[in-house]
Amino acid sequence: MSDVVVAIGAGSIGQAIARRIGAGKHVLLADVRPELADAAARIMSDAGFDVSTTTVDVSSRASVHALAQTAAALGDVTGVIHAAGVSPSQASPATILSVDLYGTALVLEEFGNIVARGGSCVVIASMSGHRLPALTAEQDKALATTPADELLALPMLQPDKVTDPLNAYQIAKRANSLRVMAEAVRWGERGARVNTISPGIVITPLANDELSGPRGEGYRRYIEGSAAGRAGTPDEVATLAALLMGPDGAFITGSDFLQDGGVTAAYWFGDLGPK
Repeated sequence: MSDVVVAIGAGSIGQAIARRIGAGKHVLLADVRPELADAAARIMSDAGFDVSTTTVDVSSRASVHALAQTAAALGDVTGVIHAAGVSPSQASPATILSVDLYGTALVLEEFGNIVARGGSCVVIASMSGHRLPALTAEQDKALATTPADELLALPMLQPDKVTDPLNAYQIAKRANSLRVMAEAVRWGERGARVNTISPGIVITPLANDELSGPRGEGYRRYIEGSAAGRAGTPDEVATLAALLMGPDGAFITGSDFLQDGGVTAAYWFGDLGPK
């Protein structure tokens, strides 16, 4: 049986990372939209990768559990790429919390039960989590350690508290990095590692939705006012992911890597902060 890399979310970033780390392994592409996974699989198969596809809804415990079992049946799961999510222009606060926050917690729990020794996971969070003001220590701990199936019942996540999609997204992405830090302890008991990458504006279909949506002007301001002066590419995220998931990253776990071209630095200490 071969080593297995699972890419959850077959969009641009998930595909780019899978291509960087999937050579010589079996790549399982999972997405809520089977047509997207199938299209990505055709491209990767034509490029020489060993690929199969399946459907997953990360907001469903049963669906994520089934995905983990499918992956484990294929071989040793040595790589997990969690790149599924919805953006503030695509969904309501409730859906964002269900998919981006609860869904990530499910993936970490279920794959933390079956990941092979020496395995590694990267969760794609967002620079948005770094623009959320500091939470209390109690809130941080609750987001990090509350059992996944109790997360959405937290008082701080109720509809009267989280009314804006962007705020929901920021909380979800902050929770992702906190959750990964806590889960790194349990994954470590299996000899596996897990980290988050928090990309900035990386040109993907999701980012294009944002650039053409109600926050498009702000996004363009971020790009123009950042140190890099441009948006990022999925391949740049994949370069960092390959480091974190490979042998050169063997001493890194429970960490979050902000990769945003300097937007967050300029937000807090430059000219991109709230007016």
